[in-house]
Amino acid sequence: MSFDLASRLAERRAAQLYRQRPLLESPQGPQVVVDGRELLAFCSNDYLGLANHPQVIEAWQAGAARWGVGGGASHLVVGHSTPHHQLEEALAEFTGRPRALLFTTGYMANLGAVTALVGQGDTVLEDRLNHASLLDAGLLSNARFSRYLHNDASSLASRLGKAVGNTLVVTDGVFSMDGDEADLPALCAEAKKRNAWVMVDDAHGFGPLGATGGGIVEQQGLGVDDVQVLVGTLGKAFGTSGAFVAGSEELIEALVQFARPYIYTTSQPPALACATLKSLELLRNEHWRREHLNTLIKQFRDGAQALGLQLMDSATPIQPIVIGDSGRAMRLSERLRERGILVTAIRPPTVPAGSARLRVTLSAAHSTAQVDLLLSALAECGAGEEQLDA
Repeated sequence: MSFDLASRLAERRAAQLYRQRPLLESPQGPQVVVDGRELLAFCSNDYLGLANHPQVIEAWQAGAARWGVGGGASHLVVGHSTPHHQLEEALAEFTGRPRALLFTTGYMANLGAVTALVGQGDTVLEDRLNHASLLDAGLLSNARFSRYLHNDASSLASRLGKAVGNTLVVTDGVFSMDGDEADLPALCAEAKKRNAWVMVDDAHGFGPLGATGGGIVEQQGLGVDDVQVLVGTLGKAFGTSGAFVAGSEELIEALVQFARPYIYTTSQPPALACATLKSLELLRNEHWRREHLNTLIKQFRDGAQALGLQLMDSATPIQPIVIGDSGRAMRLSERLRERGILVTAIRPPTVPAGSARLRVTLSAAHSTAQVDLLLSALAECGAGEEQLDA
């Protein structure tokens, strides 16, 4: 008996769902070299254009010269370096919370937080469109797991009425495939009625949203009493890598004691923390990045509407064009590539069946002229006709 992997791979190819890794041969930025070809990219989560910023690179180089290139051990052994500690303190201050805790990846931060807080005899309630890492965390927690209708406080209230034990409500802040924002005031109000905690993964909100880039919690005027567990990733608008959880003193101490993905993982390179400290400074001080990004979002949405394209209800840098059929989405992505534009086709199981899409993402590093090029290419490729045919 053996694993029949060949048949599984063949089925995925036949369903137009086979995934391949494009080879990036240049730094992140609007102009990239992918698979040997120069392309104008609209598919990176580098929302503020910091991933290749010279000051961030210099901070990493200086950090490596001072602290070396490896974490060496887990945080609880001898891997918790001064730059890690400084970054945690800066992130706590940035989020307006007593403490923050660094994780190596966003996936691990979500797994660590959920599984440390709830278990057998408890309840975890999640938005139906949550990121895979959140859904996996809920399933792995051994708590009673249920998904409420997307961004629907009434659906959440119904499930809260059946909850047992400690109850954790979990939602993305900005939903990564649709670009819409969680209605946190309504969700938090329902959670408070049942003494449930709320956890928000604001991976795509930090940087673009909020007056200072503090994300959806800042934008919607909420505090630690509303959102007890706040998660952010550093590989998107921050332009570096890793993640953090911010919250109360008791929350962070509990994660240090009980979050297995934190306890049993080597710390990130301290030089990376040095780079992130610089990117956090730029994110907070260079307001023009958010302002320019918002200008580009409006430009793209207005231009898409003029072309007859149907966009999703998103005011964020994530601007999906839903095509429906996976094959059509792949063909449209290829037509754009032929015209020098890189936009990824997102297909099931990442998105629900029948909702394959082009996921356009905008960055403060883009120019208005480059957004015009994207709009012209979409018109030439007949993106509107593809939507109508679907």
